[in-house]
Amino acid sequence: MRLIVLTVATALAFTATPALAAPVAAPAPVTVARYSFDGGVGATGRIADLSGKGPALTVRTADRGRVNFNGTTADKYASFPAVCTTGAATCPRALLEGTDDADLDPGTRMFRWGASVRLTKAQVVRSSNVVQKGVVDTESQWKMQVGANQGKASCVVVGQGSAQIYLVRSSIGVADNAWHDIMCQRSGAVLSVYVDGTQRGSVAIPATVSIANNKPLRIGGPNFNTKSDMYHGLLDDVYARLG
Repeated sequence: MRLIVLTVATALAFTATPALAAPVAAPAPVTVARYSFDGGVGATGRIADLSGKGPALTVRTADRGRVNFNGTTADKYASFPAVCTTGAATCPRALLEGTDDADLDPGTRMFRWGASVRLTKAQVVRSSNVVQKGVVDTESQWKMQVGANQGKASCVVVGQGSAQIYLVRSSIGVADNAWHDIMCQRSGAVLSVYVDGTQRGSVAIPATVSIANNKPLRIGGPNFNTKSDMYHGLLDDVYARLG
């Protein structure tokens, strides 16, 4: 019989191998606002958020503007006021507004915001603001818009303490009277725009850009100024998602 002698060091080499640490899973994405418009304006006079985290929306109007909710009983979309006619003394305007909500202030975290749009080039007089929180010259901002020149989708971010605007524009137009799903994504040092599930543009931004402000969520326009970037088309399935 052969005698096998193990020294203490050898034994420890066999028995003390540390277990590999399990990888830490990234937090699952959380939808922090979602509006399908299927219920139209509810009994409370507001449009319900379906995520359970976002604010309900109030319809705000000026000069007899209104938002209509068209479609089938089970599947509606929002229709915004038409482009103002040349020489008109007043222009009907309308937007949807939610209260300030901390869940819509992503800071430097990954953040996505999106919507389904349908509009023509004739409906894009200025840049048409689809959804935003914050404005360029106060605090910070995230925004989605459709540009007037070529009808392309754009995503915009501005960080706290800075006037620097970061913008990515889609390589294709969306103002062709067909429904398009647009998504903006801020992930670390990259701002991207997606059209119908395909990435159509990206730009580098500082990973330190932090977005947080005390402004309301607005859909369909930034404000009621006489000349403003109002949205004049059809809109559906607006959402914001953290992570």
